[in-house]
Parts: sequence; C-alpha cells; structure tokens
Amino acid sequence: MAALHPGDTGAKKATIASQVARELRQRILDGEMPPGEKVNLELVRRDFDISVSSVREAMGKLVTEGLVAFEDHRGYRVAPVSLENLKEITFLRAELEAMALREAMRHGNVEWESAVMGALYRLNHTHRETGNIASIKAWEKAHHDFHMELIAGCRMPQLLQFCNVLHSQNDRYRRLFLLASSGDRDVAAEHTAIAEAAISYDTETACALLGHHIERTGTNLLNRLRNESADLTDVLSQEG
Repeated sequence: MAALHPGDTGAKKATIASQVARELRQRILDGEMPPGEKVNLELVRRDFDISVSSVREAMGKLVTEGLVAFEDHRGYRVAPVSLENLKEITFLRAELEAMALREAMRHGNVEWESAVMGALYRLNHTHRETGNIASIKAWEKAHHDFHMELIAGCRMPQLLQFCNVLHSQNDRYRRLFLLASSGDRDVAAEHTAIAEAAISYDTETACALLGHHIERTGTNLLNRLRNESADLTDVLSQEG
C-alpha cells in the first residue's frame, strides 16, 4: 500500500490514523482479517509506512467500534464472533434503528423521502452472488447506505453514530453468512415495504417492519453460527 506520510503530527496524524482505521475496518468486514486473528502492529506499520503512534491510534478507533479487542499482555486481536455478541447486536440494532427511524419520520421532508427511495432503488438493483466476494461487498455497501438513509433525518448525531457502529459489527456476521448462502427470504420485498411505509409516514408500521427485518436476519445468522459451532464441536470430539 502507498505510504501515508509517517511522522506527521496533529491534524495530519489524526487523518492518517483514520485512513488506516478505515482500511483495516474494511479488511475485517471482508473477512481478510478473520475473527480472533492477532493484529501485528509492526506489520501494520510497515504495510502503511506510518508511525507506531498512528497505528495505535487507528487500533483505538477500531476498539471503540467493537471490531478489535485489546487484552493486557496479549495485544490486539480482531474481535471474536459469538452467539451472545450477535444476540446483543441484533437486539440493540432493532431498538435503536427503530428509535432513529421514528425520529427521522417526525422530521421527514421531500429530500429525505427522495434519499430513501434512491437508496432503495440502488440496493434492489445491486446483484449479489453467493460466494462472490466482490458482489457481496457491493451489495453490503448499498445495504448499509439504505439503512443509514432511512434514519439520516433523525437529527440525533450520537444515535446515528451508535447505529452505524452496530451495523458495521453486524456486517461481519452477515458477510460470513452470505459467502455460503443467498439467504432464505425475499429481502428486497422487506426493504421495499419498510421504505414505502416510511415515506408514507406510517410510523408504527415502518418501525415494526424494520425491527422485524433486523430480528429475522439476526435469527438466521444465529442459526448459522450455532450450526457451525456444532460442526466444530463434532470435529474436535472426533479428533480427541
């Protein structure tokens, strides 16, 4: 990767750390850095050709987002995946995104409506193919944009930030699932129903559909993770 001007300080240093965090975040979401993998700070420093302090600042951003974990005497690791973690992410997403959507609809206007429907159109016309990483990445971006446009008008920046972090954490689980499966329901129809209820300002329906949509996705991912855990347990017992 091209050098990011090591040795810069102040605002430039913060910008460098943000760029590194963004690149590492994408690698984690894409599965290039798998759950539980140790993050070698020296390798990261060489890869980006930056200072150790910039690397640590980037790691701090990813720890805050829940994508990297830090342990004393063990250093940084890509955050592991677990049933309990996924359950918590699913619950919080359903609650907070519905809250944000309710506020966005309360402040809604034609610009917000247009942005929501534009994001829906891009999402429903973005093809994803099971096992095809490039197509999954494109779909995930369109999917993320749609969910964030839905709640963008809530006028609560802290809430938007929390929702964005939770969505990124959920992305890891969903991408692992989509690499092996195309899903078991008509997601496009669900997104369309949510968007149409939102721009019709049918608050209760829109929030209920959004919460149900997130919970169903979470249930599918939980079942997938349970099955993989069971398969791993069987393999270990046979090896033992």
